[in-house]
Amino acid sequence: MADPELDVLVSGKTSFKIEVPYQLIESGPKAESKPLIVYLHGFGENAETFRNECEELLGIPAYHLFIQAPYPLYDRSRKKEVSEWGRAWYLYDGNQSQFTRSLELASEFIQEVIDNLLKVISVSRICVFGYSMGGYLAGYFALTRWKHVNELIVVGARIKSEVLNDKWEHVKHLNVLALHGSEDDKVKPDPQQAEIDKMKENGVRAEFILVGESHSFSQGYVTEAADWLKKRGY
Repeated sequence: MADPELDVLVSGKTSFKIEVPYQLIESGPKAESKPLIVYLHGFGENAETFRNECEELLGIPAYHLFIQAPYPLYDRSRKKEVSEWGRAWYLYDGNQSQFTRSLELASEFIQEVIDNLLKVISVSRICVFGYSMGGYLAGYFALTRWKHVNELIVVGARIKSEVLNDKWEHVKHLNVLALHGSEDDKVKPDPQQAEIDKMKENGVRAEFILVGESHSFSQGYVTEAADWLKKRGY
């Protein structure tokens, strides 16, 4: 039974600051303007591990922006320093409204990083490249920040086209590539295939490629992405 003399005087929320690293790399000859490729890693990875996995893409003349997700995943083995811990992009408990709110918060964070960099570099076009958890975020970011994105590459995730509320006219300028593993037993390929079909039906230049891989990020995905970008002038 509650103590009748207890009185909650103040109940509220406040913010907690956490530092999130990012790294901008320039590849190729110096130019007045270059494409910007934004890389969003998967659950449990960090910016450094994803950069190592995307080495082939660094051969494309562009600005390459690797951002680390904000939520740290505690290393129970206690064998890693905090800087080496894996990270998560959003908080998801199965509730769709919570999912969307968390995606929006992460997108605001990414947009802030990009906006600050655009003050010091000249960018000709922007591609967002995301894998798994980062793929869900990349899709959400591109569809809600459509004025700023030209290309979207999603690996092992589903593009949540429902966030458009059927305003397809906003995203008809996008070039979209969905890469999915035929052996992916964590995120089945059929829902993503259906999303790409829907995009094409609504006038978006979208392509679905099934790769003979599992859900784990692999060189096969990187090579497909690199070839696709080069065909589009990167």
